[in-house]
Amino acid sequence: MANIFDYLEWRGDVPLTADPFNEVDNLVLSELAYSDFDGILNDTFRKVSLKTTNDRYFRMHSRDEAEKSSNYMVRAPLLMERMLKGRRFCDMKFIKYVDVINEDKDMQISAVTCLLNDGSAFVSFRGTGSEVVGWKEDFKMSYMPDTEGQLSAVRYLNEVGSKIDGPLRVGGHSKGGNFAVYASAFCDRKIQDRIITVYTNDGPGFRHEVMSREGYTRILPKVVSIVPDTCIIGMLLTSKVKHIVVKSSEKGIWQHLAASWQVDRNRFVVTEPSALGTFIRKSQKEWLRKVDDEAREMFVNTLFSLFEATGMDTFGEMKINKFKAAERIYATLKEMPKEKQKELLGIIDLLLQSGTKAAKDKLSDMI
Repeated sequence: MANIFDYLEWRGDVPLTADPFNEVDNLVLSELAYSDFDGILNDTFRKVSLKTTNDRYFRMHSRDEAEKSSNYMVRAPLLMERMLKGRRFCDMKFIKYVDVINEDKDMQISAVTCLLNDGSAFVSFRGTGSEVVGWKEDFKMSYMPDTEGQLSAVRYLNEVGSKIDGPLRVGGHSKGGNFAVYASAFCDRKIQDRIITVYTNDGPGFRHEVMSREGYTRILPKVVSIVPDTCIIGMLLTSKVKHIVVKSSEKGIWQHLAASWQVDRNRFVVTEPSALGTFIRKSQKEWLRKVDDEAREMFVNTLFSLFEATGMDTFGEMKINKFKAAERIYATLKEMPKEKQKELLGIIDLLLQSGTKAAKDKLSDMI
């Protein structure tokens, strides 16, 4: 089953002048943003070539480790070598790499801008990694219209747009897709007018008060939303955008991994939403309908206080030290006031009830 790595192998030598920028190119650059460019690129507007970036990266990191890894963030830099082999991306340059985590503000943002040989720029926002703080910000979107990361994404796009000329494309995967849409909707008007397309690749949606704002309404016709057939992350909240549904070689939640999305020539292989994806989406909507903002905030803060009690910054650390992590989580939960425990379990119970209702509705539709 062909994916973005195969796409670069087959189509990487076709220049943008012969075959204009497409939806698969967007995913390549959105996935590339997962690369850890710390110590390789900086936050200035000095242009750094793709070749220089690739050479620097693999002097600092093991190519063998990247090739053997199943972690999408570790594998992302391997895209650069494929890109260098063809005329489509080989002379691409990078500017303005940022990677900021602020635990006090529950904020995580990383972005890089790619300068293409068709005279355009692609502003690529990274999705959520394994850091606990990044996932907490994702959950906060359920009860907050604007997060610190989203506001930082606007500032980033405004700064990039003011320093370079030409048309802009903006994109990202997962939370990066949400940031791409939010930044494009609420950046300066003169920069927004230069945006050709905004790509959200299985990115969460927004609260209704965000979608009612003028900037969002203006950018909406330029937004392209791409989701896998069993879509979970990209169906969180809403977006008012019709989704392109693509086939994945993975199953369930693992379809979120964009390297699993199937490609045919210069387009994705499209399909219909799966029954599981529809069931999960209905469960999410039912849960959000039942739980108000105050309860959502309590749930998120309580849940992540348990994770933070482990003393571990990433879910990867928790997985490696799962027994120690579980022990600390259980001890912290026991120390919580009974009322807080009851509230937490009550909201989890509502989520389970919502799933049961969605299942019954699905069964009724089939009868």
